[in-house]
Amino acid sequence: MKSTLKKPKIIVTIPAYNEEKSIGKVISKIKKVMNTNSYNYKILVIDDGSSDSTVKEAKKAGAIVYSHPINYGLAETFRTEMKKCIEMNADIIVHTDADGQYLAEDIPELVKEVNNGYELVLGSRFMGHIEQMPLMKRIGNKAFSRVISKITKVKITDGQTGFRAFTKEAAKEINIISNHTYTQEQIIRAVKQKFRVKEVPAYFAKRADGKSRLMSNPFEYAFRAWINLLRIYRDYEPLKFFGYTGAVFFLAGLVFGGISVYNYFTEGNVGGLPKVMLSVLLISIGLQIWLFGFLADMNRK
Repeated sequence: MKSTLKKPKIIVTIPAYNEEKSIGKVISKIKKVMNTNSYNYKILVIDDGSSDSTVKEAKKAGAIVYSHPINYGLAETFRTEMKKCIEMNADIIVHTDADGQYLAEDIPELVKEVNNGYELVLGSRFMGHIEQMPLMKRIGNKAFSRVISKITKVKITDGQTGFRAFTKEAAKEINIISNHTYTQEQIIRAVKQKFRVKEVPAYFAKRADGKSRLMSNPFEYAFRAWINLLRIYRDYEPLKFFGYTGAVFFLAGLVFGGISVYNYFTEGNVGGLPKVMLSVLLISIGLQIWLFGFLADMNRK
């Protein structure tokens, strides 16, 4: 008797920007793995305003392609992916990169864990094997992951991974508001919204063709990513964010105030009116920032 269980519909999404040399091979490898495992699937490429033959090569390899008129960047491309996957009635969404550094052979492990009940599954490079990664990028990735782990109180080894799978519910309910990246924000919001998150080992191969085109300036990317993390920390942990910030001003005010008091008892003067005014100003700013923190925490709840 044949099973009447309907196979979940899987959409494998690939953001691409000027990846004509690799996109066809990536799609072919994904198709081979998906067909071998008899998945019900489609491959969706979001072309982020490529000026080369990325679209042509993707369609030739058998993918569905949606193109942005110009280059919008990672975050907007990811939002487009989610919108299109929901329109296509996806049950499971697998997100991977167009450069072939994540292996198609690892997709079944992501899908398996989603089928086991996890709503967001991350392919961790640091739990798997890394063929090549610049030292500064390796250090930065680990630093980001520590920050994310601290915010979420969930151990995350690779918060920057672009290899992940998640349910349609996660795609619908986790809103990415960043203008730069989605990687850290999706994890933090998933945990805060009580979605189940798991990491699995992933192989990370050496890029065969030059440098990443989705992140043309690594220093600008790192700066914006840190700003994004601070913003998320402000939104989800307002007492800590405003508490630490306010403490800096408050303590600075106490230092200047302490110097004035010391001068009064040792020299008979407070060391000048500007120093006293600065002390009062810094203490007042610190108290106001703490007040903002309490108000933000009340509104969050």
